[in-house]
Amino acid sequence: MEYVTLISNRIKELCKQRGNISYYKLSEMSGVSTSTLENIIKGHTKNPGIATIHQLELGFNMTIAEFCDFEAMNLYEFVEEENEVMG
Repeated sequence: MEYVTLISNRIKELCKQRGNISYYKLSEMSGVSTSTLENIIKGHTKNPGIATIHQLELGFNMTIAEFCDFEAMNLYEFVEEENEVMG
């Protein structure tokens, strides 16, 4: 599973757990634009930045550790792309 899919699924899960919060409402709560949020959910944004993740977790009234502490993320292995240039 891709990293962006993990993040997307986590956002969907948290919205559902908190009374089916709409993405529009989450956008208001977090300060992340609706378009950015939709791009993450749809998988168009492959690697959302830490600042965006931080805004989202604050919107959910969580710490970043709580936001990222779920089984699929804990099992995820970050592997560098073969074509990535090391600098």
